[in-house]
Amino acid sequence: MPELAVLDSSAVLALLQSERGSVVVASVIGGALLSTVNLAEIYTKLVLKGLGGRPMWDSILSLRCEICPLTQEQGRLTGELAATTKPYGLSLGDRACLALAIEHKARAYTTDRSWKKLSLGIEVEVIR
Repeated sequence: MPELAVLDSSAVLALLQSERGSVVVASVIGGALLSTVNLAEIYTKLVLKGLGGRPMWDSILSLRCEICPLTQEQGRLTGELAATTKPYGLSLGDRACLALAIEHKARAYTTDRSWKKLSLGIEVEVIR
């Protein structure tokens, strides 16, 4: 059985924009988990680049990820991760991704190299 993947916003954006590392994301995207917090962050970044609109929204949703609402437990973990991750400048979306990965004992995929410095009991895959 393949390992469960949780995608950070940066990993999905790399895929959507055909950036370096997108092949890695494409190999795990089917069935990967994506937090609603990261979904909002992805779309926000695209809107700010002038790439918003219904077709882009539909493109994000068509990626075959399982969209996971932020649970109470993930909310708690996201908050607690603030102290540990503050030196690395992780965003709310970053911490929500990590909380989802922790809750599911899954591998987190990101472009952020600083995540490798964290010791959270999960695997982190930096895609580039």
